[in-house]
Amino acid sequence: MLKHWSVDEEAFKKNYPEKYRLWRLAFNINGGLEKGEKLDKEEVKKAWPKIKDEIDPYYRRLIEYLIWGKRYSLPPNLTLWDLPAKVKTSTKDSS
Repeated sequence: MLKHWSVDEEAFKKNYPEKYRLWRLAFNINGGLEKGEKLDKEEVKKAWPKIKDEIDPYYRRLIEYLIWGKRYSLPPNLTLWDLPAKVKTSTKDSS
């Protein structure tokens, strides 16, 4: 478990357990997971309305796609998803 440099996690957890749980989940989603550490899908789904505004927009869109399948949620500048279509349309006859 990674430590956040500017938060006294022990005091936060003791004094505000629910807020700490939500903060920690958002922190982990935004890049605080260590190698091999995983998120609980059901916990993310349950907490999503409360934490989604705290999540990096790219991670937020990715999670919405992975959990709920929301394709419209992917950022417009992510071309990996439609790469074959772009490759086909970008080839022009130069004769």
